Amino acid sequence: VLDKLKAERERGITIDIALWKFETTKYYVTIIDAPGHRDFIKNMITGTSQADCAVLIVASGTGEFEAGISSNGQTREHALLAFTLGVKQMIVGVNKMDNTEPPYSEFRFMEIQKEVSSYLKKIGYNPKCVAFVPISGW
Repeated sequence: VLDKLKAERERGITIDIALWKFETTKYYVTIIDAPGHRDFIKNMITGTSQADCAVLIVASGTGEFEAGISSNGQTREHALLAFTLGVKQMIVGVNKMDNTEPPYSEFRFMEIQKEVSSYLKKIGYNPKCVAFVPISGW
C-alpha cells in the first residue's frame, strides 16, 4: 500500500523505508514502512530503530505462517529485532485472513495469536499488552 518505487510495486515487496506524517490533537505520528524481505534487513533495522511502536504483519496462510514463525523465520527475526532495538509497544496484524480455510477463520486467528504471543513473551514483550488485529490487504 505504501510502496512508491516501481521495483517495489513490480516485485510486491518493500525495499526502502518510507515515511508518512500526520498529527492528532494528542500526538505527532510518523508511519515508517520498513522492508520485511530478508534481502533488505538493513533498511528494516534503520526504520525500526526510530520507532516507538511496531506493527508486525504476520501472514495467516497455511504454510506461510508456519515458515515465518519457524526457528529461522522472518516473523521471529523481526519481532526480536524490534525488541532489541528498543521498540516496547507491538501490534500484530494477522494478514491474509481472507485466505484462511474457511475464509476469516476465527480458529486460525486464535491459533496464530496463541503461538505469536508465546514467542513474544519469550523475547520480552508482555502478550497482554499486544493487540492482535485480523486484517486482509485485499
